[in-house]
Amino acid sequence: MFRLFRKKDKSRQPQKMIVGLGNPGSEYSGTRHNIGFVAVDSLAKAAGIGLKTFKHNARFGQGALAGVDVLLVKPMNFMNRSGLPVRDLAHKYEIAPEDILVVADDLDIPVGAIKMKPGGGAGGHNGHLSLIECLGTSDYPRLKIGIGRPEDETVEHVLSRFAQDEEPLIDSAVEKSWKTCEIWVAQGLDAALKFANTD
Repeated sequence: MFRLFRKKDKSRQPQKMIVGLGNPGSEYSGTRHNIGFVAVDSLAKAAGIGLKTFKHNARFGQGALAGVDVLLVKPMNFMNRSGLPVRDLAHKYEIAPEDILVVADDLDIPVGAIKMKPGGGAGGHNGHLSLIECLGTSDYPRLKIGIGRPEDETVEHVLSRFAQDEEPLIDSAVEKSWKTCEIWVAQGLDAALKFANTD
């Protein structure tokens, strides 16, 4: 007798990993520095992937995005140690750095704009500093969401929340970020760079 369905193959390995950077804890929820978390949460919701697993100091979920098996990850260490969970998950699932897309805030980009790069330095971002150290390379793609640079104290700015008039800009940037992630997964880096970096 033929089966009308197939049992889920638990051995399936994700081919790509998408990481959103932020700080854990309710006091940091909604802050500029946590926009990577917001972007991955939005992507997970759009793709129907629940971030229900908590292991290796990360909250993550596995599922299909644009027909490709992916891992969506939110490191639960603080930003300056966020590379540790990413390294551990990359090792566990055998995902190379070039297949890890990291979404994070960027001070040098205007609020509501996004920019994608195939690699590069940390640019003073503690999350990227940790990732570069833990992965042993800076050659991983990153998607930057602009939070604007203040005239005064940077620390207070990154830990502040967006102003009411900035919220529509951020909502638009988050939507474009998850569309960029889909393109990266389905069509590759060059197509994602073109989409993200075109106004």
